[in-house]
Amino acid sequence: MSLIQQSPFGVELAALQGDLATSFTPVSLEEAARILLEQFGIEADLTRFATEKDDTFRCDSASGTSYVLKIANPQEAPVELSLQIEVMRHIGRKAPHLPIPRVHQALGGEYLAQIETTQGELRHVRLMSFLPGTPLDKTSVKAQGREHIGELLARLRLATADFSHPGESRKVCWDVQNLGMLEPLISCVGDRGRRQLLERALERFFEIEHLIVGCRKQVLHNDFNTSNIVVDAERPQFVSGVIDFGDTVKTAIAIDVSTAMMNQLGAVEDDNNVDIFAPAKDLLKGYLRVADLTADELSLIPHLAMARLITRALITTWRSQLFPHNSAYILRNAAPGWRQLDWMLNRSPSHMSSLLMSFAE
Repeated sequence: MSLIQQSPFGVELAALQGDLATSFTPVSLEEAARILLEQFGIEADLTRFATEKDDTFRCDSASGTSYVLKIANPQEAPVELSLQIEVMRHIGRKAPHLPIPRVHQALGGEYLAQIETTQGELRHVRLMSFLPGTPLDKTSVKAQGREHIGELLARLRLATADFSHPGESRKVCWDVQNLGMLEPLISCVGDRGRRQLLERALERFFEIEHLIVGCRKQVLHNDFNTSNIVVDAERPQFVSGVIDFGDTVKTAIAIDVSTAMMNQLGAVEDDNNVDIFAPAKDLLKGYLRVADLTADELSLIPHLAMARLITRALITTWRSQLFPHNSAYILRNAAPGWRQLDWMLNRSPSHMSSLLMSFAE
Protein backbone atom coordinates (compact mmCIF):
# COMPACT_ATOMS: atom_id res chain seq x y z
CA MET A 1 0.00 0.00 0.00
CA SER A 2 1.35 3.40 -0.88
CA LEU A 3 1.51 5.66 2.14
CA ILE A 4 1.78 8.84 0.08
CA GLN A 5 -1.51 10.57 -0.53
CA GLN A 6 -2.28 13.91 -2.12
CA SER A 7 -4.90 16.00 -0.35
CA PRO A 8 -7.15 18.46 -2.19
CA PHE A 9 -5.19 21.25 -0.47
CA GLY A 10 -1.97 20.37 -2.32
CA VAL A 11 -0.35 18.92 0.80
CA GLU A 12 1.72 15.80 0.19
CA LEU A 13 0.96 13.57 3.12
CA ALA A 14 4.15 11.52 3.16
CA ALA A 15 3.98 8.33 5.22
CA LEU A 16 0.37 8.99 6.25
CA GLN A 17 -1.95 6.01 6.35
CA GLY A 18 -3.74 5.78 3.03
CA ASP A 19 -6.98 4.56 4.58
CA LEU A 20 -7.46 7.90 6.35
CA ALA A 21 -7.35 9.73 3.04
CA THR A 22 -9.30 7.24 0.93
CA SER A 23 -12.99 7.59 0.21
CA PHE A 24 -15.15 4.54 -0.46
CA THR A 25 -18.76 3.64 -1.21
CA PRO A 26 -20.54 2.73 2.04
CA VAL A 27 -22.10 -0.71 2.20
CA SER A 28 -25.86 -0.59 2.78
CA LEU A 29 -27.54 -2.29 5.73
CA GLU A 30 -29.11 -4.81 3.37
CA GLU A 31 -25.82 -5.72 1.75
CA ALA A 32 -24.06 -5.94 5.12
CA ALA A 33 -26.76 -8.34 6.34
CA ARG A 34 -26.21 -10.48 3.26
CA ILE A 35 -22.43 -10.47 3.83
CA LEU A 36 -22.95 -11.50 7.46
CA LEU A 37 -25.15 -14.42 6.42
CA GLU A 38 -22.92 -15.56 3.54
CA GLN A 39 -19.62 -15.28 5.38
CA PHE A 40 -20.60 -16.18 8.95
CA GLY A 41 -23.96 -17.94 8.66
CA ILE A 42 -25.70 -15.48 10.98
CA GLU A 43 -29.04 -13.75 10.42
CA ALA A 44 -29.40 -10.49 12.33
CA ASP A 45 -30.84 -7.01 12.45
CA LEU A 46 -28.12 -4.48 11.70
CA THR A 47 -27.48 -0.95 12.95
CA ARG A 48 -24.71 1.22 11.50
CA PHE A 49 -22.10 2.75 13.80
CA ALA A 50 -20.48 6.11 13.03
CA THR A 51 -16.82 5.42 12.27
CA GLU A 52 -13.71 7.13 11.00
CA LYS A 53 -12.75 5.10 7.95
CA ASP A 54 -14.78 1.88 7.45
CA ASP A 55 -18.24 0.31 7.61
CA THR A 56 -19.11 -1.02 11.07
CA PHE A 57 -22.43 -2.54 12.13
CA ARG A 58 -24.00 -3.84 15.31
CA CYS A 59 -25.66 -7.15 14.52
CA ASP A 60 -28.44 -8.40 16.82
CA SER A 61 -29.22 -12.02 16.04
CA ALA A 62 -32.47 -13.84 16.73
CA SER A 63 -30.69 -15.95 19.37
CA GLY A 64 -30.07 -12.83 21.43
CA THR A 65 -26.33 -12.73 20.76
CA SER A 66 -24.95 -9.46 19.42
CA TYR A 67 -21.91 -9.03 17.19
CA VAL A 68 -19.93 -6.29 15.47
CA LEU A 69 -19.31 -6.66 11.74
CA LYS A 70 -16.45 -4.59 10.36
CA ILE A 71 -16.02 -4.13 6.61
CA ALA A 72 -12.59 -2.59 6.18
CA ASN A 73 -11.64 0.42 4.13
CA PRO A 74 -10.41 -0.76 0.68
CA GLN A 75 -6.96 0.68 1.46
CA GLU A 76 -6.48 -1.14 4.77
CA ALA A 77 -3.67 -3.64 4.28
CA PRO A 78 -4.46 -7.26 5.21
CA VAL A 79 -1.29 -7.48 7.34
CA GLU A 80 -2.52 -4.54 9.43
CA LEU A 81 -5.97 -6.06 9.83
CA SER A 82 -4.30 -9.32 10.81
CA LEU A 83 -2.32 -7.45 13.48
CA GLN A 84 -5.56 -6.23 15.05
CA ILE A 85 -7.13 -9.68 14.97
CA GLU A 86 -4.09 -11.52 16.30
CA VAL A 87 -3.44 -9.11 19.17
CA MET A 88 -7.04 -9.59 20.35
CA ARG A 89 -6.69 -13.36 20.07
CA HIS A 90 -3.43 -13.20 22.00
CA ILE A 91 -5.00 -11.16 24.81
CA GLY A 92 -7.92 -13.58 24.87
CA ARG A 93 -5.50 -16.44 25.51
CA LYS A 94 -3.10 -14.60 27.81
CA ALA A 95 -5.62 -12.66 29.90
CA PRO A 96 -9.11 -14.01 29.18
CA HIS A 97 -10.58 -11.95 32.03
CA LEU A 98 -9.88 -8.68 30.20
CA PRO A 99 -13.03 -7.19 28.59
CA ILE A 100 -12.06 -7.05 24.93
CA PRO A 101 -13.98 -8.30 21.87
CA ARG A 102 -13.61 -11.92 20.83
CA VAL A 103 -13.01 -12.57 17.13
CA HIS A 104 -15.17 -15.11 15.28
CA GLN A 105 -14.15 -17.30 12.37
CA ALA A 106 -15.92 -17.10 9.04
CA LEU A 107 -17.56 -20.22 7.60
CA GLY A 108 -14.35 -20.94 5.70
CA GLY A 109 -12.36 -21.02 8.94
CA GLU A 110 -10.52 -17.72 8.44
CA TYR A 111 -10.74 -14.72 10.79
CA LEU A 112 -10.34 -12.24 7.91
CA ALA A 113 -12.46 -12.91 4.85
CA GLN A 114 -12.34 -11.06 1.53
CA ILE A 115 -15.53 -10.07 -0.29
CA GLU A 116 -16.46 -8.02 -3.33
CA THR A 117 -19.19 -5.46 -2.77
CA THR A 118 -21.97 -4.73 -5.24
CA GLN A 119 -19.97 -1.61 -6.15
CA GLY A 120 -17.09 -3.84 -7.25
CA GLU A 121 -14.76 -2.95 -4.36
CA LEU A 122 -12.65 -5.67 -2.75
CA ARG A 123 -13.08 -5.39 1.01
CA HIS A 124 -12.02 -7.47 4.01
CA VAL A 125 -14.56 -8.39 6.70
CA ARG A 126 -14.27 -9.64 10.27
CA LEU A 127 -16.73 -10.38 13.03
CA MET A 128 -16.33 -9.70 16.74
CA SER A 129 -18.43 -9.98 19.85
CA PHE A 130 -20.40 -6.89 20.90
CA LEU A 131 -19.53 -5.47 24.32
CA PRO A 132 -22.57 -3.84 25.97
CA GLY A 133 -22.30 -0.66 27.99
CA THR A 134 -22.07 3.10 27.58
CA PRO A 135 -19.17 4.70 25.70
CA LEU A 136 -17.20 6.82 28.14
CA ASP A 137 -17.64 9.91 25.97
CA LYS A 138 -21.41 9.65 26.55
CA THR A 139 -21.23 9.70 30.35
CA SER A 140 -19.22 11.07 33.26
CA VAL A 141 -16.57 9.31 35.30
CA LYS A 142 -15.35 9.82 38.86
CA ALA A 143 -11.87 9.33 40.31
CA GLN A 144 -12.37 5.65 41.11
CA GLY A 145 -13.55 4.98 37.58
CA ARG A 146 -10.49 6.71 36.14
CA GLU A 147 -8.29 4.55 38.36
CA HIS A 148 -10.00 1.44 36.99
CA ILE A 149 -9.30 2.67 33.47
CA GLY A 150 -5.62 3.04 34.35
CA GLU A 151 -5.50 -0.45 35.85
CA LEU A 152 -7.03 -1.93 32.70
CA LEU A 153 -4.58 -0.09 30.44
CA ALA A 154 -1.69 -1.50 32.47
CA ARG A 155 -3.11 -5.03 32.33
CA LEU A 156 -3.42 -4.77 28.56
CA ARG A 157 0.22 -3.70 28.39
CA LEU A 158 1.30 -6.71 30.43
CA ALA A 159 -0.84 -9.04 28.31
CA THR A 160 0.80 -7.87 25.06
CA ALA A 161 4.36 -7.68 26.40
CA ASP A 162 5.36 -10.91 24.64
CA PHE A 163 3.27 -10.40 21.49
CA SER A 164 4.86 -9.89 18.07
CA HIS A 165 3.49 -9.72 14.54
CA PRO A 166 4.85 -8.94 11.04
CA GLY A 167 2.71 -5.77 10.93
CA GLU A 168 3.68 -4.38 14.33
CA SER A 169 6.11 -1.72 13.03
CA ARG A 170 3.68 -0.15 10.58
CA LYS A 171 3.42 3.64 10.39
CA VAL A 172 0.35 4.89 12.25
CA CYS A 173 -0.29 8.61 11.90
CA TRP A 174 -1.90 8.73 15.37
CA ASP A 175 1.31 7.37 16.92
CA VAL A 176 3.08 10.51 18.15
CA GLN A 177 6.53 9.11 17.40
CA ASN A 178 5.54 9.96 13.79
CA LEU A 179 4.30 13.48 14.58
CA GLY A 180 7.04 15.15 12.54
CA MET A 181 5.56 13.61 9.38
CA LEU A 182 2.32 15.51 9.99
CA GLU A 183 3.88 18.98 10.13
CA PRO A 184 2.78 19.86 6.53
CA LEU A 185 -0.85 19.61 7.67
CA ILE A 186 -0.47 22.97 9.42
CA SER A 187 -1.34 24.53 6.06
CA CYS A 188 -4.86 23.09 6.49
CA VAL A 189 -5.42 25.17 9.66
CA GLY A 190 -7.09 28.35 8.46
CA ASP A 191 -7.27 30.19 11.78
CA ARG A 192 -4.05 32.18 12.20
CA GLY A 193 -4.05 32.02 16.00
CA ARG A 194 -4.49 28.26 16.03
CA ARG A 195 -1.82 27.81 13.38
CA GLN A 196 0.65 29.82 15.45
CA LEU A 197 -0.27 27.78 18.53
CA LEU A 198 0.51 24.57 16.67
CA GLU A 199 3.80 25.97 15.35
CA ARG A 200 4.92 26.78 18.91
CA ALA A 201 3.80 23.39 20.14
CA LEU A 202 5.68 21.58 17.39
CA GLU A 203 8.84 23.49 18.28
CA ARG A 204 8.45 22.20 21.85
CA PHE A 205 7.92 18.66 20.61
CA PHE A 206 11.00 18.69 18.39
CA GLU A 207 13.08 19.62 21.45
CA ILE A 208 12.13 16.37 23.22
CA GLU A 209 11.51 14.10 20.21
CA HIS A 210 14.93 12.44 20.50
CA LEU A 211 14.02 11.13 23.96
CA ILE A 212 11.41 8.78 22.47
CA VAL A 213 14.16 6.68 20.89
CA GLY A 214 15.37 5.51 24.30
CA CYS A 215 11.91 4.56 25.60
CA ARG A 216 10.79 1.00 26.25
CA LYS A 217 8.61 -0.21 23.40
CA GLN A 218 6.19 -3.04 22.70
CA VAL A 219 2.90 -3.68 20.88
CA LEU A 220 0.19 -1.56 22.55
CA HIS A 221 -3.43 -0.48 22.05
CA ASN A 222 -2.31 3.12 21.36
CA ASP A 223 -5.81 4.66 21.34
CA PHE A 224 -7.31 4.63 24.85
CA ASN A 225 -9.70 7.47 24.11
CA THR A 226 -13.14 7.94 25.59
CA SER A 227 -14.89 6.54 22.50
CA ASN A 228 -13.03 3.25 22.83
CA ILE A 229 -13.82 2.58 26.50
CA VAL A 230 -17.23 1.12 27.35
CA VAL A 231 -18.41 1.43 30.96
CA ASP A 232 -21.15 0.08 33.20
CA ALA A 233 -21.69 1.91 36.49
CA GLU A 234 -23.30 -1.21 37.98
CA ARG A 235 -20.18 -3.31 37.54
CA PRO A 236 -17.59 -3.24 40.34
CA GLN A 237 -14.73 -3.01 37.83
CA PHE A 238 -16.58 -0.17 36.02
CA VAL A 239 -15.06 -0.75 32.56
CA SER A 240 -17.12 -3.32 30.68
CA GLY A 241 -15.17 -3.19 27.44
CA VAL A 242 -12.20 -1.89 25.48
CA ILE A 243 -12.85 -1.70 21.76
CA ASP A 244 -11.17 -0.62 18.52
CA PHE A 245 -7.67 -2.04 18.20
CA GLY A 246 -7.32 -0.21 14.88
CA ASP A 247 -4.27 1.81 15.97
CA THR A 248 -2.42 -1.10 17.58
CA VAL A 249 1.30 -0.74 16.91
CA LYS A 250 4.70 -1.23 18.48
CA THR A 251 5.36 2.07 20.19
CA ALA A 252 6.68 3.55 23.42
CA ILE A 253 4.96 2.54 26.65
CA ALA A 254 5.09 6.23 27.62
CA ILE A 255 3.18 7.13 24.44
CA ASP A 256 0.43 4.62 25.22
CA VAL A 257 0.03 6.05 28.74
CA SER A 258 0.18 9.65 27.54
CA THR A 259 -2.60 8.99 25.02
CA ALA A 260 -4.85 7.63 27.76
CA MET A 261 -4.00 10.54 30.07
CA MET A 262 -4.56 13.16 27.37
CA ASN A 263 -8.09 11.83 26.98
CA GLN A 264 -8.71 12.39 30.71
CA LEU A 265 -7.38 15.97 30.90
CA GLY A 266 -9.56 18.50 32.67
CA ALA A 267 -11.08 21.52 30.99
CA VAL A 268 -9.28 24.85 31.08
CA GLU A 269 -11.38 27.24 33.14
CA ASP A 270 -11.01 30.98 33.63
CA ASP A 271 -8.58 30.18 36.43
CA ASN A 272 -5.49 29.37 34.40
CA ASN A 273 -3.78 28.03 37.53
CA VAL A 274 -5.94 24.90 37.56
CA ASP A 275 -4.02 21.64 37.04
CA ILE A 276 -5.66 20.12 33.98
CA PHE A 277 -3.68 16.92 34.63
CA ALA A 278 -5.49 16.36 37.95
CA PRO A 279 -8.13 13.91 36.60
CA ALA A 280 -5.53 12.21 34.42
CA LYS A 281 -3.43 11.57 37.52
CA ASP A 282 -6.23 9.33 38.81
CA LEU A 283 -5.71 7.13 35.74
CA LEU A 284 -1.95 7.14 36.36
CA LYS A 285 -2.48 6.14 39.98
CA GLY A 286 -4.44 3.08 38.90
CA TYR A 287 -1.91 2.24 36.19
CA LEU A 288 1.01 2.25 38.61
CA ARG A 289 -0.76 -0.20 40.90
CA VAL A 290 -0.41 -2.78 38.12
CA ALA A 291 2.63 -1.83 36.00
CA ASP A 292 5.73 0.30 36.40
CA LEU A 293 6.92 3.50 34.76
CA THR A 294 10.44 4.86 35.05
CA ALA A 295 11.25 8.39 36.20
CA ASP A 296 12.31 9.23 32.64
CA GLU A 297 8.97 8.01 31.28
CA LEU A 298 7.04 10.01 33.89
CA SER A 299 8.91 13.19 33.00
CA LEU A 300 8.26 12.64 29.28
CA ILE A 301 4.54 11.75 29.45
CA PRO A 302 3.22 15.36 29.80
CA HIS A 303 5.17 16.34 26.67
CA LEU A 304 3.79 13.31 24.83
CA ALA A 305 0.26 14.24 25.92
CA MET A 306 0.85 17.63 24.32
CA ALA A 307 2.10 15.84 21.20
CA ARG A 308 -1.13 13.86 21.07
CA LEU A 309 -3.12 17.10 21.26
CA ILE A 310 -1.10 18.42 18.30
CA THR A 311 -1.67 15.17 16.40
CA ARG A 312 -5.41 15.31 17.01
CA ALA A 313 -5.65 18.95 15.96
CA LEU A 314 -3.75 18.38 12.71
CA ILE A 315 -5.46 15.15 11.66
CA THR A 316 -9.01 16.17 12.55
CA THR A 317 -8.69 19.58 10.90
CA TRP A 318 -7.33 18.01 7.72
CA ARG A 319 -9.85 15.13 7.60
CA SER A 320 -12.87 17.32 8.42
CA GLN A 321 -12.06 19.30 5.26
CA LEU A 322 -11.31 16.18 3.24
CA PHE A 323 -14.60 14.53 4.31
CA PRO A 324 -16.99 17.36 5.25
CA HIS A 325 -19.97 14.95 5.36
CA ASN A 326 -18.30 13.19 8.32
CA SER A 327 -16.87 16.30 10.01
CA ALA A 328 -19.12 16.11 13.08
CA TYR A 329 -17.78 12.66 13.93
CA ILE A 330 -14.18 13.54 13.07
CA LEU A 331 -14.20 16.68 15.25
CA ARG A 332 -16.26 15.24 18.11
CA ASN A 333 -13.43 15.32 20.68
CA ALA A 334 -11.25 18.11 19.32
CA ALA A 335 -12.73 21.34 20.71
CA PRO A 336 -11.27 21.37 24.27
CA GLY A 337 -7.80 20.61 22.93
CA TRP A 338 -7.02 24.12 21.78
CA ARG A 339 -7.29 25.62 25.28
CA GLN A 340 -5.47 22.64 26.78
CA LEU A 341 -2.65 23.15 24.32
CA ASP A 342 -2.46 26.83 25.22
CA TRP A 343 -2.37 25.88 28.92
CA MET A 344 0.63 23.63 28.32
CA LEU A 345 2.51 26.22 26.28
CA ASN A 346 2.06 28.69 29.13
CA ARG A 347 4.15 26.33 31.30
CA SER A 348 7.90 25.98 30.86
CA PRO A 349 9.29 22.68 29.57
CA SER A 350 10.84 22.02 32.98
CA HIS A 351 7.48 22.61 34.68
CA MET A 352 5.83 20.17 32.27
CA SER A 353 8.52 17.59 33.01
CA SER A 354 7.86 17.89 36.73
CA LEU A 355 4.08 17.44 36.62
CA LEU A 356 4.09 13.70 37.31
CA MET A 357 7.35 13.28 39.21
CA SER A 358 5.54 12.87 42.51
CA PHE A 359 4.64 9.39 41.23
CA ALA A 360 8.29 8.39 40.81
CA GLU A 361 9.51 5.79 43.26
